[in-house]
Amino acid sequence: MSAAIASSSQTAVPEPQIEALSAITLATGDMQRAVPFYEALGFPLKFGGPQEAFTSFAFGGTYLNLIADTRAPVNWWGRVIFYVSDVDALYRKALAAGLQPSFAPSDAPWGERYFHITDPDGHELSFARPLR
Repeated sequence: MSAAIASSSQTAVPEPQIEALSAITLATGDMQRAVPFYEALGFPLKFGGPQEAFTSFAFGGTYLNLIADTRAPVNWWGRVIFYVSDVDALYRKALAAGLQPSFAPSDAPWGERYFHITDPDGHELSFARPLR
């Protein structure tokens, strides 16, 4: 059989594709301090809690996990960006809970309204919504 005939009879194997982000896990040096911070922002507790070594918050088919780790707090490493229904309302909720966002919501040139806040362990979080 010629090489041309052999190659045409073989089916191509599709490349695996990255489909979605399932979860992100952040280290915390103090779960009793970290869990109330995330709950104050509206993250729904799914598993664990302030007394546990591992905690999960579930939202939109994704998970934000916290794991007790002596290496926390961290220096800046990047940020996690969450899309929310109302950036300004979440900003007001954070202020009402006594949290201190890095700046007030603003419109970015890349087409999102957003603000940042740093959790008690130094993880930077961004809350955003595409501009219409």
